[in-house]
Amino acid sequence: MILNPWNGLALVIGAGGIGRALVSTLTATVPELDVVLCGRSLQPSEGWPVDLESPESLLALQSRLLADSRPLRLVVNATGLLHRTSSDGAGMQPEKRLKQVNAEHLLASYAINAMAPLLLAQAVEPCLDRSRPFHFASLSARVGSIGDNKSGGWYAYRGAKAAQNMYLRCLSIEWARRFPLSTVLLLHPGTTDTALSRPFQDFVPPHALFAPERAARCLVDVLLAQGPQQTGSFLAWDGQPIAW
Repeated sequence: MILNPWNGLALVIGAGGIGRALVSTLTATVPELDVVLCGRSLQPSEGWPVDLESPESLLALQSRLLADSRPLRLVVNATGLLHRTSSDGAGMQPEKRLKQVNAEHLLASYAINAMAPLLLAQAVEPCLDRSRPFHFASLSARVGSIGDNKSGGWYAYRGAKAAQNMYLRCLSIEWARRFPLSTVLLLHPGTTDTALSRPFQDFVPPHALFAPERAARCLVDVLLAQGPQQTGSFLAWDGQPIAW
């Protein structure tokens, strides 16, 4: 396991089903790590409030990390946006046809699924030590693979996840030079029973629908098996590479 026997701080950004399960799994699997849950609406008793769409919140996170004596060892971004409801009933849903594409929804998806992971990396970068191993992982999705796209649709989500993949691939190349012990990963958790996927589970076979706890265990196993030699990889929950 790459992370053992590290001592230090780990952040999981995103207080949804997978994020909370990752905190539990990491805490049990790597007891040397102090794992902190971060999210937009968390109470202080639950973790650290962090809003990836707020420059002020990211700057506050950076300041908090710089003041913390524990070395930063791991950051996992577990945020994502696929759909949302609104009071007027319009909401945001994955597009099935071109006529359903909406500029506001494209930008909203891009802000969370593409920009946020890169801006998070920018915020934590001053806290990194060139001589110390560090992992940065972000949840992507198989539907963000251009090579694997056989069904089309879902323009906003697919495009934003593909953009995230490119951003973090670029990041992995830069950090390999500047922080040679860093490992940057894009991880696909599989279809997981969370609020994000719940409206779209009708055609998912029961054996292919993961509980958050199972997804977290798989992701942590994959994460712990990767080191600087694998930086920039796009991997599924079972460790298999996914086409870009």
